[in-house]
Amino acid sequence: MLTPEQVAATRKANLDLLFELSNKAVEGVGKLAALNLQTTRLTFADTLDLAQKLLSVKEPHDWLSLQNSFAAPMAEKVQTYSRQAFDIVSATQAEFARIAKSQCEAYGRQVQTVVEDVAPAGSEAAMNALNSAISAANTLFETLQNSGQQAVEVTRSNLDMAAAASKSARRAIDPALQAAKR
Repeated sequence: MLTPEQVAATRKANLDLLFELSNKAVEGVGKLAALNLQTTRLTFADTLDLAQKLLSVKEPHDWLSLQNSFAAPMAEKVQTYSRQAFDIVSATQAEFARIAKSQCEAYGRQVQTVVEDVAPAGSEAAMNALNSAISAANTLFETLQNSGQQAVEVTRSNLDMAAAASKSARRAIDPALQAAKR
């Protein structure tokens, strides 16, 4: 039914798709690796700084205050890391979804073209059923994509709320720490 040229074109398109998906995955992994390396370096530097300051402390309450003063910024850094990692994963997922959508649409057009070419005369009802099935599949895909996007937005909103709560807690704790130092 398919000519050798059509088979070759399909294989090339599939190979191009594989490379495009692979490149997007490698790009996402590369961004995550860079983020992890940066976070590891900053965490190591902060830990070294804290250790040096702790070694110079003479009073126990100063030691506790110093430790507490590092807790809030560390929590903030964890939240920043979580947001950045989430953004990288979300962007990579969005690229995969975009590619999948374009492939789904292209596949639907190909199926429709093949069926139209081989459909006998008088098969309008079957063609309408096929068009309805393709339309339903596209609608399902869009619904799933919208649900995924809503989940991303809810997660992003939760990260924002956690960051705001952390900042509020830090503002409440800072005066208490200052009072304890006196």
